[in-house]
Order: sequence, then C-alpha cells, then structure tokens
Amino acid sequence: MDNWDEIKTAYQVARLGTVSGAADVLGVHHATVIRHIDALEGRLGVKLFQRHARGYTATEAGQDLLRVAQATDDQFSQLAGRIKGLGDEVSGDLVITSLINLAPRMVPLLARFQEQYPDVVVRYLTGERLFRLEYGEAHVAVRAGTAPDQPDNVVQSFHNQQMGLYATRRYLSIHGTPKSVDDLRTHRFVGHDSDQSRAPFNRWMRANVPAEAIVFRSTDSRALDVAVKTGAGIGFMAVLDARDDPELVEVIPRREDWSAPLWLVTHVDLHRTTKVQAFLSFLKKRAKDWQV
Repeated sequence: MDNWDEIKTAYQVARLGTVSGAADVLGVHHATVIRHIDALEGRLGVKLFQRHARGYTATEAGQDLLRVAQATDDQFSQLAGRIKGLGDEVSGDLVITSLINLAPRMVPLLARFQEQYPDVVVRYLTGERLFRLEYGEAHVAVRAGTAPDQPDNVVQSFHNQQMGLYATRRYLSIHGTPKSVDDLRTHRFVGHDSDQSRAPFNRWMRANVPAEAIVFRSTDSRALDVAVKTGAGIGFMAVLDARDDPELVEVIPRREDWSAPLWLVTHVDLHRTTKVQAFLSFLKKRAKDWQV
C-alpha cells in the first residue's frame, strides 16, 4: 500500500488529537504530519479531521479510519509478540495469562522464574476474557473449567483446583453452623454476580441457594474472597487459599463436582520455542504443591 505512512500519521493524529503529539510519536517534523493528512484527505476525497484551536477532531470518516488503523496496529503488535517468542534464548517478553484468583500462586512463581532467567520481561495478564493465543496475546494461558478446544492450541492437564465452602468463625457464631445443604437456605452468601459464570461451584450455588440469599456479589474473585474473610457470608474459596487462615471454617464437606480443572494452553506456533518450554517445565515442577 503506497499510502501506509499517511494512514499511520492519520491514526496518530486521531488518537492524540494534535499534530505536535503525532509528530513526536512518529519522530517526524510537524510539517510532515500536515502534508500526510492533506495528501490522504485529497486521495480519499473526504475530510478526516475538523481543525480547531485546540487541535484536530476526527470526523465520522476519520473515526472509521481510526478503527481500521487501530485493528491493524494491534495485529502488528500481536505478530511481533509471536515472532519474539521464536528465538533460542530465554529472553524478551514472556506473556502469561490466568484468572485473577490464581495470582497469589502465580506471581511468586513468575518472580522465581525471572531470578533464573533475568533477561525475561514478565507480563502477567488476568481477567475474565480469554486472551487469544492465535493473535499472540499471550505465550502461555492457565485456564480453568472444561478443556479448551480452540483450534491450533496445545492443551495440557495441569491441576484440579479444589474449592470449599467457607465462613468465618464470627459469622458462624452469629448465624449458626449449617448441618446440611438444606440448612444453607437460611444463611447469607457471597457469590458471583453473573448468572453466566461457568465455574462448577458457581453453578452449584445458583442451583442450591436462593438468589435472595446471595447478598454480596461481585465479578472479581479477589473481592469475593475478601468478603468471605470479613464475614459478609458463606462463600466458595480455593482450598489452597483458605486452609492457612485460622479464622475460616469449611462449613460443609467439599464436593468433587465443585472442583475446577486447570489447563496449560499454548499456541502450536510457540509451544516448542525455548522460552515457552523453559517456563512450562519450571511451572510444572514448582507447582506440584498446588495439589490438596
């Protein structure tokens, strides 16, 4: 494309809103930015920006260009991330993703891995959404639930995350200790705010606890753990995270169908790279004590 430089320039102007800002990012003179914008508008036959005293504001056509250029820029960034993982050295970016509730266990391991490989820059991404390995958004994903089935991914069984139903001693002293599943209906609960959560323990809670009894809700597992620990109600926690807290009591015997299997997922293009293999081996060895 013979006008790619002009599109990059327009993208930066739309993103930053000023010619000087775009010039700084691109490392060119501000006159070059103006020339690129004028040339691109002339070629397309539309105004991409409204000029005003405070800078440039994208028109509707400019917003369309911004969306296309943003997607293209993201694709190039993701491609660069994938290419960086193809070397023979354990160095550069290592992008790991997992659910946020695994962070207390993942972060110490990532720090230990960096001690062994100091040239690695760790990027640890957490969140509800699935980061797309096929676009280079991560080198390794630790996922929970049913086995991932995205094409071109290498999936390995990792661990079973045992979950228990916990309350604080203070909560139980005030509200009593349930003796059976039927007794749970009279208690206060901490639970996920979304009915779409696929975690087996969340599905069990929705099926066995009245909706009105789930009085503290969040989509953030960290907030749910804190709510249980501060006595807001009975809630699910990973057994590994709860067992060392003397104030927490497992209120009824845990069930096997509450557990969530964990999987290690890599893209086939990066699975055999030195960096990814080094991390997978390290993680499997150091995470053996994750089993209850």
